[in-house]
Formats: sequence, structure tokens, C-alpha cells
Amino acid sequence: MESLTHLEQAFTRLFRMDEWESDPGFSRFIPMVYDPIGFDWRRFFEAEFVRRFNGLMLRGREQVHTVFLAVFPTEEVLKRFLDESASGDLLFMHHPLLMECGDPRGRWGRGFVPIGQDLLLALKEKELSVFTCHLPMDTSWPLGTGGAIMEALQAEPIKPFCPAGNGHAGMICRVTATDTRSLIDRLTTLFDIPYVDFEGKERARIERIAILPGCGDVAAMMREAEASGADAYVTGEIHCHIDNEYGRTKYATVMAYAAETSMSLIGVSHAASEYLVMKTQVKPWLEERFSVNVTLLPQSRWWW
Repeated sequence: MESLTHLEQAFTRLFRMDEWESDPGFSRFIPMVYDPIGFDWRRFFEAEFVRRFNGLMLRGREQVHTVFLAVFPTEEVLKRFLDESASGDLLFMHHPLLMECGDPRGRWGRGFVPIGQDLLLALKEKELSVFTCHLPMDTSWPLGTGGAIMEALQAEPIKPFCPAGNGHAGMICRVTATDTRSLIDRLTTLFDIPYVDFEGKERARIERIAILPGCGDVAAMMREAEASGADAYVTGEIHCHIDNEYGRTKYATVMAYAAETSMSLIGVSHAASEYLVMKTQVKPWLEERFSVNVTLLPQSRWWW
């Protein structure tokens, strides 16, 4: 058993969260989804979270027996947390909102959607805590969303790319020589996904890869990686499959770039690309340092 305050301070130090005044993405997305439905999120969430859009979002009891780890607050994840937790337990996530990114072989998504008010009220009633860490985790190396992928692929860092806030979210890396088909097979197994999203060229030899977890569906980022010598671009989303004008415009832009690039563009799903850090890095980090149980909450569907 550990104190919530102790865990909160440890996460803050690990990801250098005090260096961030406010998360540039969720400072826009949270008002965007909650204000139209009239939910008073500013009073419901912790004051420091309302200011920074990272950190302790809901504060429950001080004593924590189990820390649960997830990426997105899907209904499936939150119901498991409610069912399997004891009062005071903590859910540590990468995102404070669900993002329906869409499925390259299925339906397109709605983008960011709010957590259901019934689930939020149930979390408070059970005195559970929720802590989220977005860009501070994306720009943290070697323990971070990108660092976990590098570690799993035994990749050697060459240079960062994709500036984000106080750091970089991506890394150009050197890997043992492989080819596109072999790399896709390895990634499918690593991320436990049924298929990848693929564009660009199939290559007989890949020695440099660009690693960018999450939304890598920006042609400018792809061009930056290719200019740095990347043979392959490994990310969560190579395409935006959000079902609106914004999503369709981004999709068309990447398709135009894919027709001219020499890289293999490989998407492993937004959620899966950012869950690996929880499974292979955050879980052992917690178990080595704290007297808590740690429970992983994977999604049953990674393409969402």
C-alpha cells in the first residue's frame, strides 16, 4: 500500500511534469468536448488538472492498494477499473479523453469524445483516483511512449524529430537490417494487433526507422523523417480516419505524400503504440519502487 501523494509526486518527477505549464492539446480538447454538453468539468476535476490538463484528474482516498494502467478511458477500461478496484485505487492513463481514431479496415471514428457522466460520477462515488500524463510522457526518453518502442526493437537513437512542447515526440533510430515484410510481422506481434495500416514503398532493406507513437498522420513529419534518412516510419496512425472534413483532408494529404515517398509508412494503431510503455516500462518501474499491486488494462480492440 502506498500514499496517493507519494505516487503523484513520483509520476510528476519521472516525467518532469512541472516543466509543463499546460498540455497544448488537451487544453483545447477537454473544453471542446465537455462545454457543448454542459458538463461543469472545471469544478468536477482537480484544480491543478484544470490548470495544466495533466496530472491528478480525480482525487480519491489517500491509500492506494493497486495502480491500474491504461491508454484511453474507453468504456471497457473504465468499467473494468470500477469492477476490479478497491476504494482508493489509482488509474494511470496517457489520455484523459477517449479518441476514436477509426479503423483502416472498418468504420471511421468521431475523434475526441467525453467520458460518460455516469462513469465519472461512479469513479467519484467509489473514491477512486485518476492520473493522466500526455505530452510529458511522449517527450520522455528513454522511459516514455517512444522509448518503449525503441527498447522493444533494440533500436539505437540517432536524432530526435517532431518538436512537441518542451521536447521531441519522435526519434530517428538505427536498427538491425530488415525488410518491410519482416518489420510488419515483428510489429504485428509486438503490439498484439491483427493488421497494420500501410502506405508507401515496400523495401528490401531497412536500417533506419523513424519512431513516433500516437498520431503521426502529418505529411510534414513524414518528410522530416525521410530527410533524416529514415527507411521506414513507424507510428500509431499514418492516416487520420476521423469522419469529418478535417479527417478527410488529412487523409488526402498523406495519400499524396505516400505516392512519392521512398519510405515504408506503418501504422500500428494510436492506442497500441502508446500502451506498450505501460506494459513494458511503467509496470516494472512501479513494481520495483512501490508497495502496490499493478494491473494492466489493455483494450480488446486496438483499432478504434
